[in-house]
Amino acid sequence: MRLRVQGRSPLNGIYRPSGNANAAQALLAAALLTEAPVTLRNMPRTLSTSAMLQQIEQLGAAVTWLDENTLTISAGQITRRVLSQQETDATVGLILFVAPLLVRRQHARLEIDFPLNRVRTHLEALRDLGIDTLVSSDAVEFKSASWERKDVILTQASVTATAIVLMLAARLGKETIIHNAACEPHIVELAQMLNAMGALVEGIGSNVLRVTGVDTLGGVDVTIGPDHIEAASIAALSALNGGRVQIDGIRQRDMRMIAKVFWRLGIQMDVDEGALFIPKHETLSVSNRSEDVDSSIESAPWPGFPSDLVAIATVVATQARGTSLIHEKLFNNRLLFVDKLKSMGAQIVLCDPHRAIVVGPTPLHGIYMDTPDVRTGLGMLGAALCAEGESVIDNAQAIEHTFGGVLPKLQALNAGIQIDESA
Repeated sequence: MRLRVQGRSPLNGIYRPSGNANAAQALLAAALLTEAPVTLRNMPRTLSTSAMLQQIEQLGAAVTWLDENTLTISAGQITRRVLSQQETDATVGLILFVAPLLVRRQHARLEIDFPLNRVRTHLEALRDLGIDTLVSSDAVEFKSASWERKDVILTQASVTATAIVLMLAARLGKETIIHNAACEPHIVELAQMLNAMGALVEGIGSNVLRVTGVDTLGGVDVTIGPDHIEAASIAALSALNGGRVQIDGIRQRDMRMIAKVFWRLGIQMDVDEGALFIPKHETLSVSNRSEDVDSSIESAPWPGFPSDLVAIATVVATQARGTSLIHEKLFNNRLLFVDKLKSMGAQIVLCDPHRAIVVGPTPLHGIYMDTPDVRTGLGMLGAALCAEGESVIDNAQAIEHTFGGVLPKLQALNAGIQIDESA
């Protein structure tokens, strides 16, 4: 997919974010824990969820669409227990299926072609639960186990590791305590779904979870919550382009830290329980002055500022008056995209893979961009939308890996985006 983006068009109108794709992946995996039908509403139509749904059918379950964003999964039987390398290459989220495979088939094989350190936290957590875990050069073999009581601590507050442990604890353990658990909105949704299916998860929203498992989980009808990353990204795009946008269907609690950090970059967000409004911004100025820079933006585990918003925050910093320090504390190499911003005219000094100093405002000009990273796709689109002239973004399907239908929804807000599906 190729995008031609004409910059400097104010965005105006009402926007509704899709369902949270990260939550959807976890809930799709949890649907295989039971033989009873599970209905999921507000399902985002993204590349990641499509890969999960394809895998569900290959594992032997039936998927029935009730309408454009509602489906029912019936997993009366699971016919496979292997996740092939070709399948896991489609999306790393497929590792979530290890949990239902261990519950329903007692064995699972995960074939991989990436460094094991990407899943080290997950493997350590499974071993702590008593799951036999055998690592070879190109695969990991798992053998199921049950337990009366386990008290485990995750070496990192990993969303995926927390989700896998939660699902296993809901069926294989009598009592499980999880320390240093992730507490992102999508983990909250998974825990609430497991409760509705018959398990008992206590401490939801905190980093210590206590799970009381059951022998059988029942069916459930669940509505996937809104994507707070998408909502925040659209809010930033609106402020960058001097428009007025109302974003409906959000959860106020998900936006609290984001609103505080965006305020440091000069973005005003009026957040109510179900909507947020972005007024017209004539100029952006950073605030919260410190000794060396005018503003410091740091990613942190939830409820801190999400790493997935670092790219769009960096773009905003290029257009805000003042000097900002962008500090990506959680992941390596997520700031390498700033080279593209520098090519567009931004004044950025990349101190190391985790820190960048941004001096703004600087006018950006359109350029050609190839293969935006999944994590930075909306950030680069935001840069193109606030740049003078036309930008071309190739392999733009990466943007839709996580965000469902975001491009036509932006077009409806007057964004100057032309989509070429054939390129």
